[in-house]
Amino acid sequence: MRKLFALFLLFFISLHFSAANFPADDVHPYHVGSVEFKYDSKSQTFQISGKFFLDDLENALKQKFGKAVHFNDEKYRAQINSYLTEYCSEYLKLKTDNKFLKINYLGYEEDSEAVNIYLESEKTATPKKVETAVSFLYNLFDDQMNIVHVIVGGQRRSERLNYPDRYLYQTF
Repeated sequence: MRKLFALFLLFFISLHFSAANFPADDVHPYHVGSVEFKYDSKSQTFQISGKFFLDDLENALKQKFGKAVHFNDEKYRAQINSYLTEYCSEYLKLKTDNKFLKINYLGYEEDSEAVNIYLESEKTATPKKVETAVSFLYNLFDDQMNIVHVIVGGQRRSERLNYPDRYLYQTF
């Protein structure tokens, strides 16, 4: 657990020092993101959020769709939403108690040098078994690391997925 916390802390420190303090041509040395699946018993849905480096996500979308977009430019907002809807449906899956759940893309927001992505699953009863498939940015980096958190009933389980690993299984 301490290793995961250290990696998560490293991720946010890297965000602070990435483009703010170095020329735009420098590339940050880490390819890491995080995705959280939090079950909300009130709505009976999983509230899903992801956090990724802005430049990495721009490059992954460009490679996937063949057209550049820029998060800091408002004129690309509709195109980015369209791309992220499709990208998330391909690179993020959720299954509870042996049933795949539909995931709806809600939107994104920029957070300094990162992008937060928000999604929500369809309704489901409180799960005993949760399976995720997370392969964000695997289409761009063969050293991508995604830290995945699954929270059900206040119990938090976290694991690191290194390319090409994408599957996480948790029981509650």
